[in-house]
Amino acid sequence: MAKNLVIVESPSKSKTIEKYLGKDYKVVASQGHIRDLATTGKLGLGVDVEHGFTPNYVPLKGKKKIISDLKKAVQNSDHIILATDPDREGEAISWHLKEALGIGDNYDRVLFHEITKDKVLEAMKHPSKIDQNLVKSQETRRILDRIIGFRLSKLLQSKIKAKSAGRVQSVALKLIVDREREIEAFQAKEYWTITAFFEGFEADLFQYQGKEIKLEKEDEADKVLSSLGSDFLLSSIEKKVKAKKSRPPFITSTLQQEASTKLGFTAKKTMSLAQKLYEGIDLGSETTGLITYMRTDSVRLSDEFIGSTYHFIEENYGKEYIGYAKQTKKKENVQDAHEGIRPTSILRSPKKVEKYLSKDEYKLYSLIYARALASLMADAKVDQTTVLLDNHDYQFKTTGGVLVFDGYLKVYQEYESSEDKILPALEEGKNYQAKEVTKEQHFTKPPARYSEAKLIKEMEELEIGRPSTYAKTIDTLKERGYVVMENKKFKPTEMGVETTDKLQEFFSDIINVKYTKEMEDDLDKIADGEMVWNEVLKEFYDVFEPRVEKAFSDMEKKEAEETGEMCPECGHPLVKRVGRYGEFIACSNYPECKYVKKEEKERIEVADCPSCGGKILERRTRKGKIFYGCSNYPKCKVAFWDKPLNEKCPQCGSLLVEHGKQIKCSSCSYVKNS
Repeated sequence: MAKNLVIVESPSKSKTIEKYLGKDYKVVASQGHIRDLATTGKLGLGVDVEHGFTPNYVPLKGKKKIISDLKKAVQNSDHIILATDPDREGEAISWHLKEALGIGDNYDRVLFHEITKDKVLEAMKHPSKIDQNLVKSQETRRILDRIIGFRLSKLLQSKIKAKSAGRVQSVALKLIVDREREIEAFQAKEYWTITAFFEGFEADLFQYQGKEIKLEKEDEADKVLSSLGSDFLLSSIEKKVKAKKSRPPFITSTLQQEASTKLGFTAKKTMSLAQKLYEGIDLGSETTGLITYMRTDSVRLSDEFIGSTYHFIEENYGKEYIGYAKQTKKKENVQDAHEGIRPTSILRSPKKVEKYLSKDEYKLYSLIYARALASLMADAKVDQTTVLLDNHDYQFKTTGGVLVFDGYLKVYQEYESSEDKILPALEEGKNYQAKEVTKEQHFTKPPARYSEAKLIKEMEELEIGRPSTYAKTIDTLKERGYVVMENKKFKPTEMGVETTDKLQEFFSDIINVKYTKEMEDDLDKIADGEMVWNEVLKEFYDVFEPRVEKAFSDMEKKEAEETGEMCPECGHPLVKRVGRYGEFIACSNYPECKYVKKEEKERIEVADCPSCGGKILERRTRKGKIFYGCSNYPKCKVAFWDKPLNEKCPQCGSLLVEHGKQIKCSSCSYVKNS
């Protein structure tokens, strides 16, 4: 019999923690949530909306054996320690475990903000009980999402065959659709710029007689050029040292943004890699977490980490490189019990652990390490120079800078994109002759579509949803076929636009940024004990449900265009639909019947297969890229990116291929002379 049973969420974390705690402890994993709302009761919500919104929980599919095993472990233990993740979701999981496993009051709740031996042992000395306010906040969020998701999804499926809707998902989709409409409505405006080129520098026209000048037509630019003389008087040189500050350590949303722009990672991939770094990495001599908990909206750093990092900076870079801890500007809704995302030890540099990490784990750890270290380093200093030149009342300006102290850039330079322009030695009051003065035509550009990083930043700034759910929200939009990615930017599909329009027609006062933010505020107030959870739900439901009923009766049902064919599986008409990969033909009886017609593709043979005697066919990847593969796939896996020819290499016997304008061997270095 185990004296003490510790329940965490992750199996890999359980192994790490068990090593730290020793033989008197058994550590097991719930593998995330074990229960969720049932799909029974009124409207299939699993919630008694008529009696205080009492939820009805049932075991999650596939979790019955885990629950059974956990119950046995609980019965065979003297004391239970619930150590699920240190956030609202983790608090709720601990409560569900307590309820489902029959754990009485003989339990402790322990929070592990980092999985290192000393921090785990320290956390065990400070047990508490489950915070019921946090549980109720998470429970309210789940019930809200269930009501909105189930009711709106059923409505849309019955009217326009859309797949789903959601409290945050539909607002995020609206942002993407609204941006697309801005782009479509945009009308480009012409404008011109004038630049003077001198020896070693160039300057742009920006004022006339001390006022900003805008040139909208070519003849306006020509008038300026004809008015200029050959000499430019350097009327002003202003020099000042400008501080360039490092940014605070990562929170969940900024980590997702920077990993997207600097490393090319999706939000989903970033969070998956961060989870592994948090839960524990085998370093040979020990297994330890490399970063603190990665679901956080606080930039606070512990005094212990700040002190050890200041010492590290002084020893490795010098005292002048020691900076200061950053404070959050956003005070509302910040869960400051957490720290920012940082390495668990500043002494564990990326190079020291590189051999124990995958390539992508190393990239993400390097970014997190550099950001946390840089946040505590001194400002960089740039000697910035602004130069004004005058020519017949037209003022030209140029700026440049010299890095006089690198500060935090000593460790963060590779993640910074800007470079300072260096100006030559210039003299105030002196005339300079331009080598050339040119005009250039431009057109204003429409707003850009959202990238993953930009959408996450927008959602964070608008305070809709939680950073920990952004990755899931984005994934859902892709999976439902509401958006496609074009050049790594979100473009709404026809279904995405129609779904947004229908929701705005009937629910514009609920599916919007303002309402969604206010609901997040209410959830935070429930977490702080300032609002009653089921009163919040009742106030929402009394407005929402009548609106849904009206939409069921008033929303026009869209009839998809029929093809004249019948479904071979259920006999209903086949119709044209638009999904994430374009138009396709499917059964009108969806979702009851999921038949999709497979299009006959033209068979283009380009060569004989050198391996099995089959034919090499022209094919396309799901993203549309052409490649060439054997007709006997998957038995024969011969494939080429370059187009193969029915001609063999005279040196090695492999097929020759067309590579640009060359004909070369697919295996060796042979190139055929033309």
